[in-house]
Formats: sequence, C-alpha cells, structure tokens
Amino acid sequence: MNGFNYQEDRLHCEDYPLDSLAKTYGTPCFVYSASAMTAAYQTIKAAFECQNPLICYAVKANSNLAVLKQLCDLGAGFDIVSGGELIRVLRVGADPSKIVFSGVGKQTDEIEAALAAKIKCFNVESEAELLHIAAIAERLDTKAPISLRVNPDVDPKTHPYISTGLKESKFGVPMNQALRLYTKAQSLTGITVKGIDIHIGSQITQLAPYLDALDKMFSLIDQLSNQGIILEHFDIGGGMGVRYEQEPDFPIDALSDALQQKMADRKLEIILEPGRYIVANAGILLTQVLYTKHNESRAFAVVDAAMNDLIRPALYDAVQAVLPVIAQTNPSERFEIVGPICESGDFLAKDCLINLESGALVALASAGAYGMSMSSNYNTRGRAAEVLVDGAAAQLIRRRETIEDLLAAETNLDTVTRAPLATISAR
Repeated sequence: MNGFNYQEDRLHCEDYPLDSLAKTYGTPCFVYSASAMTAAYQTIKAAFECQNPLICYAVKANSNLAVLKQLCDLGAGFDIVSGGELIRVLRVGADPSKIVFSGVGKQTDEIEAALAAKIKCFNVESEAELLHIAAIAERLDTKAPISLRVNPDVDPKTHPYISTGLKESKFGVPMNQALRLYTKAQSLTGITVKGIDIHIGSQITQLAPYLDALDKMFSLIDQLSNQGIILEHFDIGGGMGVRYEQEPDFPIDALSDALQQKMADRKLEIILEPGRYIVANAGILLTQVLYTKHNESRAFAVVDAAMNDLIRPALYDAVQAVLPVIAQTNPSERFEIVGPICESGDFLAKDCLINLESGALVALASAGAYGMSMSSNYNTRGRAAEVLVDGAAAQLIRRRETIEDLLAAETNLDTVTRAPLATISAR
C-alpha cells in the first residue's frame, strides 16, 4: 500500500506511527495518506497526458471534505451522484464547469441545484429522466447540458453488484435506443447535447472490457455524427481496479494508448471518473482487538470495528489484507477477524495468519474507498473518526460520532427521559 510502511517494526502512515495515532484519536479510525492520494491522481494524469483529460473524481468512493479539498487543489473535477455530494464539492471550492452529475434517480431539487450551479453536464440514464430534466430547465428558462450514459452490454468480469455495463443493469440507456434518444434530446428546448458517457463497472482488472466498450462507443459516435449530432466530449467512466490481494496492477498506460489509437482524428474532450483508484490504497481502518476466543475449529479475534464501519467484506465478499501494527515474525495462528455486531455477517477478514491477543492493534488495508462512505449506525454505533496524515503530521478530519449525535435528529427527544450518556462514546 502506498503511504504505509514498517519503520523499526511499527506500521506507519507516511512518517506517523499508527500505535501513537491510536492513542491520540482512538479506534476504530480511518487513516488516510495524503501523499498516496496525490501519487495516484498524478499517475492517472501522467498516463493520459496525450488526451489532456478532465479527471472527475468519483465522490462516492470517499466524500470527506479534506479528501475533496486535496483533490480540488490538484485540479480535479468531480463526478457526483446526489445533491448532497454537489454541496460537498462546492463547499471545497470546486469549479462547477468540472462537475458531472451521474446516477439513475436524480430528484427535482437536485436537478434545480445543479442547474443553478451551472455544472458541466448531467449524465442522463433514461428517457424519463431526460424529459424530466428538460421540463425543469424550460421552467427555469435555461438549458441543461447533457450526455447520455449508454449501456454497451459489456461484461467487466467483476463482482455482479459492481457490474454496471450489462444489458440487465439498471444503469444507462440501451445501445439500440441511443440514436433515437439523442435525436429526441436535440429537439427539446430545455436541453443542450454535450457528450456521451459510459461506466461499465468497478474494480476492473483487465483491459479487454474497456477495449470492447470503446469500440462500441466510437461506432455509435460516428453514427451520431452522420446524423448531424456532433458531440463535444466522451466520458469513459472509471472502474480501474486496484490491488487488494495479488491482483496485477491495472494496465493504465495500455488503456491510454488504446484510447489514443481508437480516437483517430475525432475531436473529443476525454473525461475520466476514477474513485477507488485514487483513494482505496491510500487508507486503512485501524482497529483494536477486544477479545480472542477459540472454538473447536477456529479462532476469533473480536475487534472494536465492525460491518457498520466496513461493509465491503460482508456485502461483496471483499478480501482486504490485515496488517499487525507491531510487526510479527513467523505468525503461528489463523484468526477470523470479527466485530461486535449481532450478525453472523459481521466479519472483516477470514483465515488470517497472524498472532493476536487482547489489546493488539491491526490495520485493515485498502480501506480508503467505500469504507467510511458506506458506513452506518447499525446497532446504534457511532461512525469512526477519520485522520489525514501528511508526512509526520496528523489531522483529525472527522471526529468520532457520539450517542448524542445519533439521537439529535430524532423527534420528540425533549419528552424522553435522558439516560446518563456523558461517559458513553456511541460504540
């Protein structure tokens, strides 16, 4: 993992020891490396240098304001999927002309807010949505810039829950409807056609699905051009895989080279929507062992993090490395790493060769993407703290939630007898 290393047998984030960080900020805690995020962003920028793309970070991967601010300062645009994400990116100073709005269920107030902000483009995912956006734009006496997200029916060879480019997916419009819908879009007074968009899935480790999708899209772009529908940009989405276990590095340079060849002399701005690629390996989930227990067939380490903090193992059968904060030599036991939640699905890792005892600190690797952003308050557990490390300095970028935070939004609280919560931390 970039940004994480052992120094004098202690796991560090950059130059900050994680055991010291645990003493200062507590556990569970998400820890992010500023330099690792910068390096990943620069890797994409360098690989696609010939296309000079607009890199729109997919906010859903990790939406912490400090993370967004760092990427904004690097020049990134943003791919958003909600009105809340729009507010977040505008809060950190994002240029609205670098914001694209994706998602299948955009609501009226979200569309109105995006139009008021003058975002770059709506990625439209259905005919009904196209008509709805057009009607809102007409009512507001403006025009909505749109691209159609076209579903190329390409199998990305990834987990079915994150495969978004197949014909049975809820995402995008079918290829065989695209020409008709573009023609319709051009006829709507509230619409300005700007581009075309695809996103075939997430955690893709092979080049072939991208090449198949690109061929289909360029054929469609040429058909549109022959009908007098000239597009300004081609958004090729994101989904580039990262290394969680032994996956090979994604061939990002080969993708850029193939895109450049297939572009030929077409004049199109290229947009990319990476999320996981930038933040996944820039973060860990730091947690402490509460208890160990041994059944007849296996050993369990019960930690203070749980599936409400990191849902990926339970939801996707995701496997993420477990790193002892104090280095070990020749570990001799195999543990299931589980949390306190009352669910059999509350596991973070299985069959880990690691020696553990109560009080030990471990890091769940590659937790920078879809960790905190998918966390919840299940079992009335407050969400974890988040810390950003830059060199030898650490900054708390989201405090740990308390019980009072969780109860504050519930109604009629003044009529409820208040329990003595001052010493309860919401964990």
